[in-house]
Amino acid sequence: MKAVVCRSPGELVLEERPTPSTPPPGWALVAVSHVGICGTDYHIFEGKHPFLAYPRIMGHEVSGTVIEVGEGVDLAVGEPVIINPYLACGKCIACRQGKPNCCVRIEVLGVHRDGAMRERILVPAQNLYPANGLSLADAAAVEFLAIGAHAVRRSLANPGARTLVIGAGPIGLGTALFARIAGLDATLLDMSAERLGFAASELGFATLDGSRQSATDLVREATGGEGFDVIFDATGNTQSVQSAFAHVAHGGTLVLVSVVKDDIVFSDPEFHKREMTLIGSRNALRADFDHVAASIRNGAVPLTKLVTHRTTLGDTPRDLARWAHEKSGLIKAVIQVG
Repeated sequence: MKAVVCRSPGELVLEERPTPSTPPPGWALVAVSHVGICGTDYHIFEGKHPFLAYPRIMGHEVSGTVIEVGEGVDLAVGEPVIINPYLACGKCIACRQGKPNCCVRIEVLGVHRDGAMRERILVPAQNLYPANGLSLADAAAVEFLAIGAHAVRRSLANPGARTLVIGAGPIGLGTALFARIAGLDATLLDMSAERLGFAASELGFATLDGSRQSATDLVREATGGEGFDVIFDATGNTQSVQSAFAHVAHGGTLVLVSVVKDDIVFSDPEFHKREMTLIGSRNALRADFDHVAASIRNGAVPLTKLVTHRTTLGDTPRDLARWAHEKSGLIKAVIQVG
């Protein structure tokens, strides 16, 4: 089979790889249809991802069709599926508490083990969700949107809550969309006028332009000095995360959607004075995948606007390398494999 392999940072090639063998009990062989390109994939290509072993087949935003199943698998051959790329052990404390998204020994396809930028992939059947009428192109977008949907659900925010999403990349936009679906009053803050323009004109969000004025002043003006009830930080930027504490209203909540490798420092007196809630949000659960899929089906998610770039498996080495640097107009790129 053909596969796109990142042999080392900056070296992306299309090569022949052995087709996976017959699936073992509890697993299924999937013909990959579409793969979304994530910020993680660009980081792997650029050599910015910590603890990653090369060579690596990337790709964790995936749809496909079941072509063979192992013993004990209920899925039918020919079933269109969404792939949940978070492979959990099923035994650790997180898994026992129904939180396989933060499994102690989690392996993410395309990161800890080879992913889906290839024609065939073996996946545990428990990680395959029937697409139930979604096109396979749309099904490949479910995973990245589920990250934001999970963060919104984790926030426990009440409808009408004044909400700020910091970071207008794909994850931030997805978070804002599902905040709005949940009835929250969502505003986006970013340093990119282009992305904010897209969020405002194409998605209808109120925006705050951090390149024109300090975030502190923008938040104060937007909230009459009270701060936002709920803040989601989706920047992956240490300074942004640390600054976000000061933007939260008394009694409010800060949800860290992105992750940074540095220590986070904040003022404990300010944190306690506000009686803030601080929440980490990692990956997503089956309920989030189902919520996203249903929202796409009912037209609440404008995927035709979010997916701005498309390519094929054969052209991926050229296009992914280019898009890693040419970001203008890029929101979400998708590879058509099958």
